[in-house]
Amino acid sequence: MQAVDAVIAQRLTTSVPLIGQVAHYIISAGGKRLRPAMLLLVANALGYQGSQHHAMAAVIEFIHTATLLHDDVVDESTMRRSKPTANYTFGNPASVLVGDFLHSRAFEMMVATRELRVMEVVAAATNIIAEGEVQQLLNMHDAALDEQGYLHVIRSKTAKLFEASTQVAAILTQSPPALEAAAATYGQALGTAFQIIDDVLDYDGAPAEMGKNVGDDLREGKATLPLIAAMQHGTAGQAAIVRHAIEQGETEQLQAIIQIVRETGAIDLAREAAHREAERAIAALAAFPDNPYSQTLRELPAQLLLRRK
Repeated sequence: MQAVDAVIAQRLTTSVPLIGQVAHYIISAGGKRLRPAMLLLVANALGYQGSQHHAMAAVIEFIHTATLLHDDVVDESTMRRSKPTANYTFGNPASVLVGDFLHSRAFEMMVATRELRVMEVVAAATNIIAEGEVQQLLNMHDAALDEQGYLHVIRSKTAKLFEASTQVAAILTQSPPALEAAAATYGQALGTAFQIIDDVLDYDGAPAEMGKNVGDDLREGKATLPLIAAMQHGTAGQAAIVRHAIEQGETEQLQAIIQIVRETGAIDLAREAAHREAERAIAALAAFPDNPYSQTLRELPAQLLLRRK
C-alpha cells in the first residue's frame, strides 16, 4: 500500500494547483483504500511477480475518488469521512472537473500497462457504474422499489468497482478463466455486502462513528434495504410513515423512522442479506491457493460485517 500511495502522489502531479489541492483533499481524508488493497491481496494470493499491480491499484483508487467527487455534488452532501466534502469546501465546479481529471488520468495510466483485457474490464466497469448512478437517480423517491431493484443498483454503482479490482488482479496474474471468474465473484459479493452494511449504518450507527450525516439517504429519497424491509414487515401505519418520508425526502420524522426500522427487525434482515453476500464471497475463494493472502481475503468479509463506519 505504501507503493500504491507513492504512485498516487506521483500521478497527481499537475501544473494546475487546484487539481492537486482538491484531489489530495479527498484522497488524504482517511479512506479505507479497500479496493486497491483487495487488488493487491488477490494479485499476491495468485502469485503475481510483477509491479503493475501498484499502478492498477492507484487507477482503481482514482476512479473511486472521481465517483465520490461526482456523487457528493449530485447528492449535495456536506460531510464525508468526518470532514466537509470537497464540493462544500471548493465548490461544485471544481469537484466535477477534478473528478473528470482523475478519470482521465486513470485511463492514461491504464493505457501505459498495454494490457488490453485490463482496459476492457475497467472501461466496462466505469460504464456500468455510471449506469448505476443514473438508475439510482431514477429510483429517487420511489417507495415501491423492491430488494431486487435495490441490489441491481448497488451491484452496478458500488460493487462493480470491487469486482473490477479483483478481476484485474487475476488478469495480471494470467489466471485461467475459471479463476478469473472466481476473483470477480469475490469482489462483487464483497462489494454488495459492503454497501448493504453502509446502508444499515444510516439507521444503526452514530454520526461520530460514521463520518457522515445520518439521514442523508432519506433526505435524498433513497429506498435502501433497511427501509424496504421495514415497509414489508411493519404495520400498515409504520409502512405509510416510511413510504411518505421516501416519497417526500423528509427527515422530520427521522428518529421515528429509525425506531420503526429497529422495531420491525429490518436491521437484522438487512444484515442477514449482507451475511449471505459475505458467504458467497468466501465460497468464491475455494479455488484459490492457500497462503496468507488468500487467508486474509477469507477473513475480510467477516470484518466488513462488523464495521461501524
